[in-house]
Amino acid sequence: MKRVYVLLMGLLFLSCNQKQETPLKIYTENNIADEVEPTTPEATEFYKPVPPVVDPTGKNGIPSDAIVLFDGSNLDAWEDSKDGRPAEWLLNDDGSMIVKNKSGDIQTKQKFGSVQLHVEWKSPKDTQGKGQSRGNSGVFLQGLYEVQVLDNNDNDTYVNGQVGSIYKQSVPLAKASVPSGDWNTYDIIYHAPEFSDVGEKTKSATVTVLHNNVLIQDHFEIKGTTEYIGWPKNNPHGKAPIRLQDHGDNSRVSYRNIWVRALD
Repeated sequence: MKRVYVLLMGLLFLSCNQKQETPLKIYTENNIADEVEPTTPEATEFYKPVPPVVDPTGKNGIPSDAIVLFDGSNLDAWEDSKDGRPAEWLLNDDGSMIVKNKSGDIQTKQKFGSVQLHVEWKSPKDTQGKGQSRGNSGVFLQGLYEVQVLDNNDNDTYVNGQVGSIYKQSVPLAKASVPSGDWNTYDIIYHAPEFSDVGEKTKSATVTVLHNNVLIQDHFEIKGTTEYIGWPKNNPHGKAPIRLQDHGDNSRVSYRNIWVRALD
């Protein structure tokens, strides 16, 4: 009996001396009114979770936790979007790739949900065609939601289909293109839609886009798939590839320096 008593006392001593971590309290507009006003700075400080360390100036200036999708050396991360064959787009001597006309769209072999995506692209310097037939391509998030790529320099078109639009849904806040033949950048923050167990959309996708460091899409709530004809569709889906478009009219758009950070 004495042994049992000593053992119980020992366990009680250890339990009392273990560090008790206070559950994190996240203050929001809804619950802060119900709280007693803190009287010390420590009452509103917490130390977990600790954010991971990311080197923002990693190799070639790419964040250290990013996945490099294209660095100019090969197309190993990409495949034909129709049947998974090796991507047939062409590598340029300057470390970029260019659409091989009528070879079809290409997509990443890896599937993604919410992401931070960096893409650099340029249209040909010697312009050809007009409207939607000049320097037309697109970046499709989860293969379904298009951020339009287009040469709009001295080339008007419908504004919900111009450069930087969420195709047929959201007109960009500004046109921030560089001259034809120069390199543009897209920095995209995308949060994937959510669906219930029975396939109903419970949360829309959102997208923010900076075009050459200019905000052109500000947390736009995507209505559904970016259709050429018809209304947006909202069929349930999970993670999916990032797709680049071959518009099929000799648009000759080039891409380089593509990387992504998964946000989920």
